[in-house]
Amino acid sequence: MRLGVSGTVLPDDLRALTPEIAQTIKAWGYTGVFTRFRANHPLRTSPDDCRRVRDLLAEHQLDHVMATGFWQCLIHPEPDTRARAVEILQGALRLAGALGAQAIDTGPGSLSDNGPWAPHPDNWRPWAEENLIDSLRQAAPVAEEAGVRIHLEGHQLVVLRDPETARRVIDATESPWVKLDIDPVNWITLQTYYDTAAAIDAMFDTLGERIGSGHSKDVVLWDRHTLHLDTVMTGEGLIDHGRYLQRLQALDPDIYLVVEHCPPEEAANVHTFLRREAEAAGVEIH
Repeated sequence: MRLGVSGTVLPDDLRALTPEIAQTIKAWGYTGVFTRFRANHPLRTSPDDCRRVRDLLAEHQLDHVMATGFWQCLIHPEPDTRARAVEILQGALRLAGALGAQAIDTGPGSLSDNGPWAPHPDNWRPWAEENLIDSLRQAAPVAEEAGVRIHLEGHQLVVLRDPETARRVIDATESPWVKLDIDPVNWITLQTYYDTAAAIDAMFDTLGERIGSGHSKDVVLWDRHTLHLDTVMTGEGLIDHGRYLQRLQALDPDIYLVVEHCPPEEAANVHTFLRREAEAAGVEIH
């Protein structure tokens, strides 16, 4: 399998990507990147700027694993608002294709004003799931046209609240261009926290080859009066990384695991940690 990285030294504006940034990522040991060019609107970005990024990454032998899907609300009940969200998703796919990315990463969005991962009581309504399926069906032909897969990300606070829902949505979309970017931390609960290996096995058993890539971070349960499960850097929580790496490897020896929530000064250490976990688990990192 292969290791990629997001965040860290990667800029929000694609025009700020430099050879020095690419060299730094290579020096850390990663072979791929997940870019989040938030400053570059998918419907208004220059083809020349895209070409420069594509050529720069290719020159440094870095795979463009994923680009951002811009986190639009694909479940919105208001037709015109959701139509605009689908248009942006389609634009994100075309932009990712111009950038040479293999996939985009997108969540379903949230009806909260606080952001795409924030809780809202209507996020789990049956019609929200139906709207998501319809939005993805509209975007899938553009994904095929651009040669870029849609990798969905789930979370307990949005409509993709568990592996079963994610499987149902992907199957209903009926497109090989729609997959899952699995992130076990987002689905860990109080009930599964102390046996994350079993939780990871259940996720993979449910989703199987619908999984197209993975994210790496970690989770900590704090000793407080009410439940607090917090995201932390890879290696600082209870995720069973060895089991996670084994299940990813079994799907595809070339699948990417992308490190998130990691400050630049720790990126090389996280890479070393994952290689050590992989070696102990009998997984080869390319």
